[in-house]
Amino acid sequence: MLSQITAITGLNLKSIPERWASSLVIVVGLAGVVAVFTALLAMATGFEKTLASTGRPDNAIVLRGGSDAELNSGLGRDSATLIKQAPGIRKGADGRPLASAEMIVIAELVRQGDEKNGANITVRGVEPNAFALRPQLKIVGGRKFQTGLRELIVGRGVTRQFQGAELGKIVRMRGSDWTVVGVFESGDAYDSELWTDAEVAQSTFNRGGYSSVLVGLDGANGLKTLQDNLKSDPRLTVDVKSQLEYFSGQTKNFRKQIGFLAGVVTLIMALGAIFAALNTMYAAVATRSKEIATLRAIGFGGMPVLVSVMIESLFLALVGGILGAVIAYLLFNNFSVSTLGENFTQVVFAFKVTPALVIMGLVIALVIGFFGGLLPAWRAARMPVTTALRAG
Repeated sequence: MLSQITAITGLNLKSIPERWASSLVIVVGLAGVVAVFTALLAMATGFEKTLASTGRPDNAIVLRGGSDAELNSGLGRDSATLIKQAPGIRKGADGRPLASAEMIVIAELVRQGDEKNGANITVRGVEPNAFALRPQLKIVGGRKFQTGLRELIVGRGVTRQFQGAELGKIVRMRGSDWTVVGVFESGDAYDSELWTDAEVAQSTFNRGGYSSVLVGLDGANGLKTLQDNLKSDPRLTVDVKSQLEYFSGQTKNFRKQIGFLAGVVTLIMALGAIFAALNTMYAAVATRSKEIATLRAIGFGGMPVLVSVMIESLFLALVGGILGAVIAYLLFNNFSVSTLGENFTQVVFAFKVTPALVIMGLVIALVIGFFGGLLPAWRAARMPVTTALRAG
């Protein structure tokens, strides 16, 4: 049986160039399915990787109790002071608790190439320890802002996606002018923000408190120690999360939305591709009915015929899947975009076409090829020899 399968499959594959137009229908259709599926999930993967890389296992973020994002959290000055003094926070080089009380304000910038529509951008007021808590953040142009002055440092992602925030420019926010004195790069979600001195931001935007407090944890048990102490303090109503847990939670809704969209679009396109494969393989079987009948007449069994047609269908599906994966990689891998995050501000991130996504796309292509070739293969194997010879 194996030799018969090999012989018939060889004949089928060699004849594909003679049927290139109909075979191309399967290849192009499946290339489209895989490319769209991979691109959509590459967007979700890129967004998730950007936020996941923002968190550190040795940091924790303290928010007002019941808040799921910094934007809807609020902590008074007294609360921030109490949090900084809690056990579980490691000491900095100066011997003081390594903590940064920070506030979030939403500003608006115009996208590159768009002169009319603005987009929300996060302005983060920070204390000096903010830089020690984020060692991945590096100034790549200009300098850090000076405390007490309306100066900004801007994430690299902002300079790539938005206009008017380049080094040396004046950014107008809510009736006040700010000078961009530096550009930083962190390789994570902070690349989508503008940073300034927390005290200046509070006075300028008339804010009396903070959005969150970022702290460095003291050892492996630091998080639990901090959580227990802050929970037991009757003066505070706060939630304490590891920085990794916080940013991972920020991607949950986006992942669900993109996953659902990818599933719906892929299903619709897959149905179309299956019908295209059915038509193509039925046509291929019909044009070779006399050849198949002759093989059956000289002793070839029905099973080798079925398997050979299935192999042809899977081969065309695999070619289409590989083509779609290549297209998705060339067009979308590391393609930089921005979208709304949980704070209703723009997060700049890059698509990530990973090996896992490529494998998933190829599996989908093979599944479509399997179902698209199954019925034609069954028909070819069950075709009566005399009927096929008369039809030929």
